[in-house]
Amino acid sequence: VLKPLGEDDLLKLLHRALHEDVELKQRVFDVQQTEALFRFSGGDARKLLNILDLLVNAEDGETIVINNRTVTDRLQENPAAYDKGGEMHYDIISAFIKSIRGSDPDAALYWLARMVEAGEDPAFIARRLVISAAEDIGLANPNALLMANACFDALQNIGWPEGRIVLAEATVYLASSPKSNSAYLAIDRALDVVRRTGNLPVPLHLRNASTSLMKELDYGKEYKYAHDYPGHFVRQEYMPENLKERSFWQPQTMPAEQKLKEYISRLWPERY
Repeated sequence: VLKPLGEDDLLKLLHRALHEDVELKQRVFDVQQTEALFRFSGGDARKLLNILDLLVNAEDGETIVINNRTVTDRLQENPAAYDKGGEMHYDIISAFIKSIRGSDPDAALYWLARMVEAGEDPAFIARRLVISAAEDIGLANPNALLMANACFDALQNIGWPEGRIVLAEATVYLASSPKSNSAYLAIDRALDVVRRTGNLPVPLHLRNASTSLMKELDYGKEYKYAHDYPGHFVRQEYMPENLKERSFWQPQTMPAEQKLKEYISRLWPERY
C-alpha cells in the first residue's frame, strides 16, 4: 500500500511539473494558494497532475490562477475529476457506511462532506443510505427506510446544491437510530436453505387453484383465510413439508423489534 505524499513532497512535485512538463511550462501560472489542490489530491501524485491538467483545460486566459476557490470550483464543475473508480472512492464510502453502522453521526457527516466536496454523485450516496437503512437499522427503526427513500426522492425533486441538506438529514437520522441486522441475516439464512434444499413443493392448500383441473387436484383445498378468524390469525402450515417449524428471523433486542417479537411469539410460541 503506497503512503500518501506529504505537503512538502506535493509542493516539490507541483513546482517540478510547472517548470519541467512540456505542456505546463508553456503556460503562465499564478500560484496563490495550494491547500485545496493538495487536499483534493489526497497525497496522490497522479491525482495532483490530473487536477493541474483540468485547470489548464478550463482556462482560456493567459494566466492560470491556482487558489482554493479556482480548484474547488473546477472540481465541482467536473465531478469526473474525483477518482470514482479508485481505491479512495471505495475507502470513503466504506468509512461513511461504517460510521452510520457504528452510530457516530459526526463521523458520518464528515465522510459525507468529503464525498460532497469531491463531487461524488448524490444519487450514489442516497442509494447507499437506502441500503444502510435496511441492512443496519432494519426493524430496530423501520422509519429509517422511509427516511432514506424520502431522501432519494427529494434529491430528484430539488437537485443540487440543496440536496446536500437532505443527505445530511438522512445521514444523521440513520446514524442516530438504534440498529438491527436481523432482516439481513434472516434472508441470508433463508437463501442458504433454498440453495441446499432446492425447489421443495408448495403445500396443496397454499397453491393457486385458477382452473377446474387444479381444483380437482385439491389445489387450495382446506386453506384457511386468516381474516375469517379471531384476531385475523389461524394456525396452519405455511412451510414446505420438510421445513416445518424452521425459523429464519431471529429478533434482536431493540425495543421496536421486541414489540414485533412479543406479538409473533404469541402466534408461534414454538419458534419465537
